Amino acid sequence: MVTRQIFTRRLAGLIAALVLLSGCATSTAPPPEPKSAPEFAAEYRIGVGDNLSINVWRNPDLSVQVPVRPDGKISVPLAGDVMVGGKTPEEVSKEITAKLETYIRDPYVTVIVTDMGSDAYRSRVRVTGAVVNPVSLPYRQGMTVLDVVLEAGGLTEFANASKATLYRRDGQSFSIDLDRILKRGDMTTNYSLQPGDVITVPERAF
Repeated sequence: MVTRQIFTRRLAGLIAALVLLSGCATSTAPPPEPKSAPEFAAEYRIGVGDNLSINVWRNPDLSVQVPVRPDGKISVPLAGDVMVGGKTPEEVSKEITAKLETYIRDPYVTVIVTDMGSDAYRSRVRVTGAVVNPVSLPYRQGMTVLDVVLEAGGLTEFANASKATLYRRDGQSFSIDLDRILKRGDMTTNYSLQPGDVITVPERAF
């Protein structure tokens, strides 16, 4: 009888051990893959064609709604011309605040982009000047200076090919040597384009 009780206890202990091991195996299963975080665009930088709302707290006469001019600047009462192209709204706010501190005490300035320019401007690239057919083209990812110049039919016989310029919406400009690109295959200045870029090719001086 005692032997049977010992056997029964050992059998119960074995079953309990198997249940415990089964539970441990389940608990060590790899956790589910975490969901990837959503991707957001980089911090917005102001460009030509944008419209800005400049608000100076308790100073409505200094608060204005202004477009960004082709030179990348805006005009603000007392602060004068302010370069905003390529900057974030927060950076512009700090710059205007610094300018207004000369005239008012503890200015508090907020800058809001109310309109990010026209779709027609943002989504096209242009080439003007001494090309066969000056054109405005829909932007395509991967476009380069050479692509746009060829779309324009190439250069005229009067083009000053080594003095072309690429203008960006943020006010930046880059020299382009089309002579080296077309005649020597030197792609150093064959820049990748961005929406809103404008390429100008001047004529030679005679």
